[in-house]
Amino acid sequence: MFEKLAEIICNYVEVEQSDVHPESRFMEDLGFTSFDFMSMLGELEDELDIEIDEQEVADIRTVQEAVDYLEKLAAEQ
Repeated sequence: MFEKLAEIICNYVEVEQSDVHPESRFMEDLGFTSFDFMSMLGELEDELDIEIDEQEVADIRTVQEAVDYLEKLAAEQ
């Protein structure tokens, strides 16, 4: 899941996949805007066939937190 997310992150911000780490913060380290983040969530919903709760993801700050959340959702499907 981490590799897939890192690949998608690179579609939204100007970073190399090798520069995306589990502890990377979306806004501070990767340069995401709120719009970028929400757009990426929409793509993840389509790619992974899951439904993301916007209130639950509001507290996600790091790539690892996003991976944990996505893996939990995928397991519930």
